Amino acid sequence: MFHVASEAEIKGGQVTDVYFARTVQVLKEKDIAKRVAMEVVAHRLSDDYTWAVLAGVEEVAALFEGQPVDVDSLPEGTFFYPDEPVLVIEGQYDDFAVYETPLLGLLCQASGIATKAARCKKLAGQRSVISFGARRMHPAISPMIERNAFLGGCDGVAVIKSAELIGQAPVGTMPHALILIMGDTVSATRAFDEVIPRQVKRVSLVDTLGDERFEALKVAQALGKNLFGVRLDTPISRRGDFLKLLEEVRWELDLKGFKDVQIFVSGGIDEEQIARLNPVANAYGVGTAISNAEVVDLSLDIIEIEGEPFAKRGKQSGRKQVWHCPSCGARKTTLAKQTPEMCSCGGQFKDLLRPLLRNGKLVAKLPKVQKIREHVSGQLAEVEL
Repeated sequence: MFHVASEAEIKGGQVTDVYFARTVQVLKEKDIAKRVAMEVVAHRLSDDYTWAVLAGVEEVAALFEGQPVDVDSLPEGTFFYPDEPVLVIEGQYDDFAVYETPLLGLLCQASGIATKAARCKKLAGQRSVISFGARRMHPAISPMIERNAFLGGCDGVAVIKSAELIGQAPVGTMPHALILIMGDTVSATRAFDEVIPRQVKRVSLVDTLGDERFEALKVAQALGKNLFGVRLDTPISRRGDFLKLLEEVRWELDLKGFKDVQIFVSGGIDEEQIARLNPVANAYGVGTAISNAEVVDLSLDIIEIEGEPFAKRGKQSGRKQVWHCPSCGARKTTLAKQTPEMCSCGGQFKDLLRPLLRNGKLVAKLPKVQKIREHVSGQLAEVEL
């Protein structure tokens, strides 16, 4: 038995903090039923980030589908900034109070993963970034992790089920186990080349038994044009100056006529490593940095009761709208009933919070993850880290 909640338990409101269930109990006993509007907002972002990527909207739609609530949301994959509402939910409070815990869980973790993936991809530029972090997390959530890693900018994912979910072929090279069992790197790479279908790129792992430079040359000579690349997953204890090691491998491959052989690096890769290794690396396998990304600290708060602005201390009452100028990128948050004047650049502001559900019925078209990824990519080109 795995220690996970079923979809029925999540939809049934059983995965909630107990004080929400007790609040509903009190309201029903006292016959108090009030319609409220609540906003999901991040008042700050971690690590001095200036922006984050909204993810998890598709699952939020599934959570509230069939419930008597209205939900507006930024489109999934939209960049957002501190103090901007990313989602608004309206309904009778006791009808949806128990969903606050799963709602935030779905958005906070997914957005954290997508944001970290986007940052890694921004630094990597045209170099490939592959999600390698499933082994560091509970397997039940691997598909969620890798969907949002792909959404945020990763070019591929490693887990079979995750790849199936996003409609992509899984990406991977070979493990150290194959080389150890086969006895040497060349034998393992040749066997891989003979057995695995041709559409899979031949990338040989060259750090298992010997010096990476000589292992890379051996497999390049053995496979010739069949070899697409070599991967270095060199243990931290043996890396020394990893950039110098990559430069040495690149130099020798080029010198011996293997300039087309790409260098793929993995193992402890993060934003700092990507920035440093970019001059030599062609692709990255990023694991824990993405799969265990810090969550985006979103919160859900009442901002209207029975149509009247009302909020706790430290929160701005009243329902709001987020506006974006496509011409210059300017953003503005106003009360929902206000329409901003023309942008100072001369462009026209466009509203970003759009209807997602009306009385529990899905009214928005949920795009495929590939389309969301394109949306992220377009915005990523316009921001700085």
